[in-house]
Amino acid sequence: MEKDSTVLTIDCTNKLTRTMGNTGSELMHQRLDRFRPEERPVIQGLFDRLLGGSPDRAQIGNSLSLGILQSAVGSVIPDPMVQRIYRCLCSVDPGQVSGGSSGKSSSVSAAGVSRDQLVIFLADTLRGTAEERAPLVLAMSQNRGPPTASVSCNQVIQFLQDLINAVIQILVHRGRLQGWSSERMGDAPAGVKLLSEQMCSELKPTDEGCDRSCLEDWIFRVPSVCLYLEMVVSEGFDVSLGGRSAPTLLPPCTDTNWKEQRCLLDLPTVMFLAPQLPDRYSAPWRLVFSTKLHGESFTRMVTGLLKRGPTLLLIKDTKGHVFGGFAAQDWEIKPQFQGDSRCFLFTVSPSLRVYNTTGYNQHFMYLNQNQQTMPNGLGMGGQHNYFGLWLDCDFGRGHSRAKPKCTTYGSPQLSAEEDFTLDTVEVWAVGKLPEPEEDEEGPGKKSILNADPEVQAIMEMTGKTLHSQGLREPEEEEY
Repeated sequence: MEKDSTVLTIDCTNKLTRTMGNTGSELMHQRLDRFRPEERPVIQGLFDRLLGGSPDRAQIGNSLSLGILQSAVGSVIPDPMVQRIYRCLCSVDPGQVSGGSSGKSSSVSAAGVSRDQLVIFLADTLRGTAEERAPLVLAMSQNRGPPTASVSCNQVIQFLQDLINAVIQILVHRGRLQGWSSERMGDAPAGVKLLSEQMCSELKPTDEGCDRSCLEDWIFRVPSVCLYLEMVVSEGFDVSLGGRSAPTLLPPCTDTNWKEQRCLLDLPTVMFLAPQLPDRYSAPWRLVFSTKLHGESFTRMVTGLLKRGPTLLLIKDTKGHVFGGFAAQDWEIKPQFQGDSRCFLFTVSPSLRVYNTTGYNQHFMYLNQNQQTMPNGLGMGGQHNYFGLWLDCDFGRGHSRAKPKCTTYGSPQLSAEEDFTLDTVEVWAVGKLPEPEEDEEGPGKKSILNADPEVQAIMEMTGKTLHSQGLREPEEEEY
């Protein structure tokens, strides 16, 4: 009986959503069925909410104009992206029954956006397939004027720049910076441009440019496109759907002195690098060394590297190139290579790229100091004296000798010149802290003398003096 009541409730909700407002097209109802019963009134009610918020509703009729959209979402989404969304909404063909949102290049409606167009747009954006989202991206990448069947890569880059700018504005507006300080970070506009170009590098255009088929393939292979678009639409239109939390695009940042620091990283670069890491967004990032804070000292940098778990090394040379490497394991000072295949090298500027291991060798990480027969410094990839990335122990100098490519990572020359001079170095701890070793004392760790009373008794019988006994604080009793 309880089951029948549930079915009746869902059926009544379905009937309610189908009778709200106008009857609507068949395509609109097909798209509406993708949402759960409790979500459908939210989706259908958005049109009236947007229209009702306009002061001149009596004059505009039953459609959404660009002005209404700008007034409703302009405080959250930058205006260039609002205009792209409006052009896309107008291009939706509500009469189409199968396929994507815009089966043909329809002209932008001068009458504004209908309820059906808004519902179809929301369904395809929030719950659509790559095939259905491709026409949306095509429409939003178009310049003003008559629509075309394809766009250029440069048009897609411009669309991505507006999209990423909207994402960053939402992160700031909603207070989701996770401890990062955008004012004390690198050049965000430059980072937006670099991230857009990196995402667009995955496009495979035809001779005619990027058509629906090309964009569909690209969206399928670059999921961040739809992730960003879904975030902008759901946050901008304030569409709260049950069970879907806002995506986490930034890892937490802790223990960073932003008052005295201006770091090399910018928000788009962090958004790009974080998904490449094993812990992704779960582990906090902590700045453990910076030449601007701690001076130009190899020893001090090594101190920041040791016993920190996974770390991200970031370098800027005097020619303006920014690059670095990710160490997946804790660094050790020894004359052998270390690390594992999760390590990678990367560039930030003049291009944003990641170079993963090739499997050719296991020369992932190298750190040595105060040796007479082996190179002293920090290296990643390649071989001695021909590293993909090398910092000399004298500090201030390094090299990236990868001609044609680094054997370990397949990376090209990272620096502007093969032998480079350092401008800035930063080390970020980006993973969970390593477990203390068994013989290492620390908070919550007992000395072996406390852990094994038998060892203590044997030492006392042999006449050994326990020098540390009087130096350690007595342990508090547990209650």
